[in-house]
Amino acid sequence: MNTAMHIPDGFMKNAQGHLVPEAQVREQDKLRDQVVTDLAMQAIHIHEALSAFKRKALADIADTIQIAADKWEVDLGGKKGNISLTSYNGEFKVQRVYAERITFTEELEAAKELFGRCLDRWTEKADNNIRALIDRAFRPNNSGQIRTAELLGLLRLEIDDAEWQTAIEALQASINVSGSTVYVRVYKRIPDTDKYQLIPLDLASV
Repeated sequence: MNTAMHIPDGFMKNAQGHLVPEAQVREQDKLRDQVVTDLAMQAIHIHEALSAFKRKALADIADTIQIAADKWEVDLGGKKGNISLTSYNGEFKVQRVYAERITFTEELEAAKELFGRCLDRWTEKADNNIRALIDRAFRPNNSGQIRTAELLGLLRLEIDDAEWQTAIEALQASINVSGSTVYVRVYKRIPDTDKYQLIPLDLASV
């Protein structure tokens, strides 16, 4: 049942849900409303188009894999396997990539404390690069989210120190794999090379 309020001609609905005569609405408010509403509607259409593209891409990739599997009576890539398909002329490449979704438990705070103790103890001789890595890893990004890649990067540092190893163990214990996400990535070959360039499908990259 559609319960949306009908807005009669000559009125606008404000944020509290009240009908306000257009004559009482400032021109700047009307302009802002039009700009925001137009952009939001375009964003909704783009989101729907991207969702439809992803569904079609995954279905087409799965069908291609299944046809090859049926022909050779083998299982290629599996239902959750990564796969790369290239056009006949080598100009385009499409990849299906599964990536684990990683979150961190409350033990991350213990790891942060242990890393901090290492830095305090190394005050005079601590490598500034390592200090910067740790500070950045535990500092939330601009969106307030945990920097997963930077935290995992600490696991690759080989430091012969018992307290550091304890901190690493705490960090490893805090890692929680909460599932996986599937990505579709499309690439176009750079002319006269054997390298491919990702065709960006997110606003930050266009």
